[in-house]
Amino acid sequence: MAELLALNGVTAGYGESIVLEDVSFTMNEGDSLALLGRNGVGKTSLLVTLMGLTRLHKGSIRWGGADIARVPTYKRSRSGLGWVPQERHMFPSLTVEEHLTVVERPGPWNLAKIYEIFPRLHERRANMGNQLSGGEQQMLAIARALMTNPRILLLDEPMEGLAPIIVQELVRVIRKLVAEEGMSVIVVEQHARLALSLTSRAIVLDRGRIVHDSDSASLLADGEKLDRLVAVA
Repeated sequence: MAELLALNGVTAGYGESIVLEDVSFTMNEGDSLALLGRNGVGKTSLLVTLMGLTRLHKGSIRWGGADIARVPTYKRSRSGLGWVPQERHMFPSLTVEEHLTVVERPGPWNLAKIYEIFPRLHERRANMGNQLSGGEQQMLAIARALMTNPRILLLDEPMEGLAPIIVQELVRVIRKLVAEEGMSVIVVEQHARLALSLTSRAIVLDRGRIVHDSDSASLLADGEKLDRLVAVA
């Protein structure tokens, strides 16, 4: 499979503050990656570094074979990086449908396909962004990213603070994206076992460095190692 994303020796942070140190990994088309670690180790910072929102001190980031280290965020998005931030960023002045159509780009993901995978959004399509529950907002945030027809989906804590029934719905969607649609995804998730069940590969960060890189299944099977790495209960 073709190489999609490659980081080589990435050291990045905010201003002079270093958060990520010497981070290197590659992803091919169709790969799914769980990005794990304790709070504050740099997981979200890695995603925002991919989007160009931190200061890159050293290293290189290749996207589709091209160096994007100096490419602005909006061009990264247009080139196929689909980011779903933890904060969701709903617009109170836009309806659900307007949230989707305003970012629409050519490709297989359109309103009909979004409403098929998220029937609740179809029901709520005339509601404003601030009239949705937290779970519905998360669905909309993911759907909005899909409407850009990305080559990779970056999911930052997609299950955080959601009711179990909504978590089940989002798990179903992410599994469908990975298994049936062949979409490349990076999932940052505190529920490590859940993230591992959704992905084929796992990277664990500690203090901004990669301390573990393996297939997800083997890490999921080694409960003692998983607990040691990410301190899950």
